[in-house]
Amino acid sequence: MDPRSDAELVIAARTGDLDAFADLVERHRVPALRFAYGIAGDEAEDAVQEGFVKAFRNLGGFRTDAAFKPWLFTIVANEARNRRRAMSRRSKLELQVREQPQPAGADVEHVVAQHDQRQRLLDVVARLPNRYREVIALRYFAELSESETADVLSCPLGTVKSRLSRASNLLRVELGSEVTS
Repeated sequence: MDPRSDAELVIAARTGDLDAFADLVERHRVPALRFAYGIAGDEAEDAVQEGFVKAFRNLGGFRTDAAFKPWLFTIVANEARNRRRAMSRRSKLELQVREQPQPAGADVEHVVAQHDQRQRLLDVVARLPNRYREVIALRYFAELSESETADVLSCPLGTVKSRLSRASNLLRVELGSEVTS
């Protein structure tokens, strides 16, 4: 992976260095997918792909003194929201999570239990109101800081903290003893 900062890669990409932009994509693709899954479920990959295309087209509008990841995730969030709205006629949002490889000899019952717990959590997150689902997806699926989450959502840090608290409480109520603090 290129050791240059995001800002340096953006500057290089603006001058036509496609490898620099490819490095930005590789650097931020997985967290962007995690985040987009939290909003758009199985439409996440398309939302992320379109988000990167739009980011590339709008690199000229990116301020290199700002953080790239929140700027990119704002674009991805908009794409994911658009795709979620487009699929709202579907009866249920189905979230897909890539299975993590299990070590050789892993207990089958343990693997099944982990999958069931993960799917239950994702189902509950999918039913949260948008403002809570998005904050959970950004903070925990995409692993953004609270400050970066506030930047992506264009809201005060206190709002992010209160939404995270409320969302966590809703998850605890819904999941009961399945959730550990």
